[in-house]
Formats: sequence, C-alpha cells, structure tokens
Amino acid sequence: MCPPTFRPHSTKTSDRAARLPVTVRVLGIDPGLTRCGVGVVDVEPSRRAVLVHVSVIRTPPDMPLEQRLLAIGNGIAALLDEYRPTAVALERVFAQHNLRTVMGTAQASGVALHAAAVRGLAVGLHTPSEVKAAVTGYGAADKAQVAAMVQRVLRLDAPPTPADASDALALALCHAWRVDVVPPSGARASGTTAGVNGSGSGSGSGSGSGSLTPAQEAWRAAEKSVKSVAARRLGS
Repeated sequence: MCPPTFRPHSTKTSDRAARLPVTVRVLGIDPGLTRCGVGVVDVEPSRRAVLVHVSVIRTPPDMPLEQRLLAIGNGIAALLDEYRPTAVALERVFAQHNLRTVMGTAQASGVALHAAAVRGLAVGLHTPSEVKAAVTGYGAADKAQVAAMVQRVLRLDAPPTPADASDALALALCHAWRVDVVPPSGARASGTTAGVNGSGSGSGSGSGSGSLTPAQEAWRAAEKSVKSVAARRLGS
C-alpha cells in the first residue's frame, strides 16, 4: 500500500472521541483491483469534515488474482483496525461496457464488504451520481470538479491525487451527509445512526438545513422533488 497523499495533523482517535462523542468517522472505499482508493474523514455534528487519512492500495496486474484480493483485503483490514471508523461507504457497482473492469471492481467490493462485516460495520452503498450530487450539488460533475470540492470541504492545500483517493473521500463525505450518520447540530447522538445502510433514506433528511453546505442543500432539494413526483404518480 502506498503512503497517503495527504496526512492530517493528527490521525489517532485517543481522547478526541471522548471530547466529541457525536463526531463520526467514516471510511470511504473506491474499489478497484489495480488502484483501490481509501479515505477516512471525521464529520462533526455541524457537518464540518476533517481529513484523517487518505491513500491508495495498489496491486500489479501480473499478480495472481487471489493474491491481489488478499493484498486489498489486508490493506482495508489494517485501516479498519487502525482508524476504527463508525461507518463504511463503498461505491455501488454498476454495469459497464468493459466486463473485465466491472468484474475487478465487484471482486474488490466483495473483499471490502467482508472486512466490514467481520467487524460488525454496516456498509453504505452509493452510486457515482449520488456521490457527485452530495459533494458538488451536480450529479454529472466530472472527477476534477469532485476533487476540487473535496479539497474545499476538507480545507486541503491541493486536490487529493490520484482520482481514486479523492473519490474515496467523496464517498465518505456523501455517506455522512446523505444518510444522516451525523445528527443535525444540537441533536443528541444516536447509537443506531451509524448502522444506517446508504440506500438513500436518511431518517433526518428534513432537518438541520441551516448547517448544510450549498451542495448538500441542492441534494436534499433534488431528493424531495423526486419523492414528490413519485407520490403524485402513486396518487393518480
């Protein structure tokens, strides 16, 4: 596993969790066989996010498949044990024209799902368009726009590179904001919020709008619009 592109001032949980019990830590995973992006962020009740760790797990194409999956699994397991996230966010596998690519992504995703399940962590699955909408406010944003917003949200000196790294951080941010892993500002922490699966039905999606970024407000407005149209169709 290569060293992280960016390092935060502090990467240890130690006594910080005791001082901020409602801050959640999310591990985002952008699955892939050659490059598997992994990023950890702490998200506070105010929805302010802080970078904890970001890196890319790499495996060479000429390595046997089982060894590549083992290396990815070991890398993810090490991160889960070191940083002890509250939740895991993973890109949802979708159909691609390149069958070989989608198979590799699915295999890496399975390894990540297994590592999380062994540790009792629920995994939120998010499509690329969901992640783009949550972070930039635009579901068709390109990778450069996503990386720029990740840089801005996490207050980094430069966008995370390669794209797998910024995508992993975007997934972590999407999960925390999208399914309300973090309670709205002033709300009490819930022992069950971290276990929400990222299927797009956050329990508190209608509250705490005053603390949302423009991108988050745009996402919630779009979500409400879709629900409204669906309700009208059912009633017709």
